[in-house]
Amino acid sequence: MANLVRCISSDGTLSIMAANTTDIVASATQIHGTTPVASAALGRLLTGASLMGSMLKGDNDSITLRLNGGGDAGSIIAVSDSVGNVRGYVSNPNVELPLNSKGKLDVAGAVGTDGFLTVMKDLGLKEPYIGQTPIVTGEIAEDITSYYATSEQTPTVCALGVLVDSRDNSIINAGGFLIQLLPTAYDDTIDAVERCIKDVLPVTTMLLQGFEPKDICKAVLPEFDLEVLDESSPEYRCNCSRQRVQSALISMGQEELTEISKDEHTEVCCHFCTQKYSFSSSEIKEILKNAKK
Repeated sequence: MANLVRCISSDGTLSIMAANTTDIVASATQIHGTTPVASAALGRLLTGASLMGSMLKGDNDSITLRLNGGGDAGSIIAVSDSVGNVRGYVSNPNVELPLNSKGKLDVAGAVGTDGFLTVMKDLGLKEPYIGQTPIVTGEIAEDITSYYATSEQTPTVCALGVLVDSRDNSIINAGGFLIQLLPTAYDDTIDAVERCIKDVLPVTTMLLQGFEPKDICKAVLPEFDLEVLDESSPEYRCNCSRQRVQSALISMGQEELTEISKDEHTEVCCHFCTQKYSFSSSEIKEILKNAKK
């Protein structure tokens, strides 16, 4: 089971959250049949979305992250609710690339850098908040850091990691942390954070050593006294249903629905969980009839 913890410093100058998302990423890769580099890219974005989603206030709030950098993986999408439950997909789950110059999975190559990270927050208002920033490195954590600095003017440090077993493409571990300075932060707070993260271990290394998310928070910020705000157990969770699919079909418009109704059967597949929904011609005609009301 995944685990996510949120902490605040006792002096109220910063917050940090960390998560072990191994089970989430393992579920996603099994659903989508991703190659190792696609697993790493999707897993990092899912982890980032889960951390960002946990900061939302409303029970029905959600956040969507979309990466499209022109790389071979195509678009990568991750959606999280306010608990950190996530779902996502990668357009090309079969992307294969050589290891990068450091002998690691080439996530940046799969993502590409000719494009944008788009963040959409649905907070139950009339219109969602949408922020968009150019992709900086394609490594995803740095791109999330850049998004916060540019779109929300919030000094942020983000680290994400996915460790894939090259023998069978299974997920050994996955997780991440996110630090944000609060408006009460002073210059010495920034200096202390910079000292702390200078030699911090990779998230995957800490997880291999048995660190829990609370341990990661303390290991990342040893100079700060941290208080736990809350903990949750997010999971990979798709909210698709036949009713939602019917609503999506209605949104296509009467002309397209009329054309679809000519087929004996129509099958709709959910991008997030690959669940298939089948509709007969008569069912499509009934949907069309209701759409005209």
